[in-house]
Amino acid sequence: MKEKNNKNIRLDYKIIFKIIETGSSVLDLGCGSGELLNLLIKEKKVKARGIELREEAIYECVEKGLSVFHGDIEGGLGEYPDNSFNYVILNQSMQETKKIEFVLQESLRVGRKVIIGFPNFAYIRSRFDLFFRGKAPVNPSLPYSWYESPNVHFLSLKDFKNYCKEKGINILETYYLGKNNIIRLFPNLLAPNAIFVISK
Repeated sequence: MKEKNNKNIRLDYKIIFKIIETGSSVLDLGCGSGELLNLLIKEKKVKARGIELREEAIYECVEKGLSVFHGDIEGGLGEYPDNSFNYVILNQSMQETKKIEFVLQESLRVGRKVIIGFPNFAYIRSRFDLFFRGKAPVNPSLPYSWYESPNVHFLSLKDFKNYCKEKGINILETYYLGKNNIIRLFPNLLAPNAIFVISK
């Protein structure tokens, strides 16, 4: 990643960029307007595809020359054979998915590795809002009011680890993210976001 542009790039994108090997095949589920895919194509020479539901985001992807399928990630994976991609990315989209278990299993089927990023609902500021203020948390990792939030699942880092253990999913790498840095101590309490790399 070019040093001069490094400061403007989100921390989660930097971590995912570091994880993905040059020349890999990548499927980004819920790719938004394609900033991450574009970065990976230009600087890591990946073969990339995206799936995105929002029409305005699709137009932005097309303007960048990206190959993006307009559809719901819950129904967009069936056409791909097993192990079609080196990596499947579910960054900040898993918690918005209704059929979360189905999407995870399908992601693990079509991708050799799955990179998952999500907000940590057990983050200390969220706990503070719930316990002391008695209201749904709104903070940088959960930026929406309860009535606007696209999130349908609220989970902690501990919840996700327990889920992987229960389902026999391998956790290969973990990254606990602060606003601008990696969190090393008490991540379930102090990290507003996390990235996991998993496999079957």
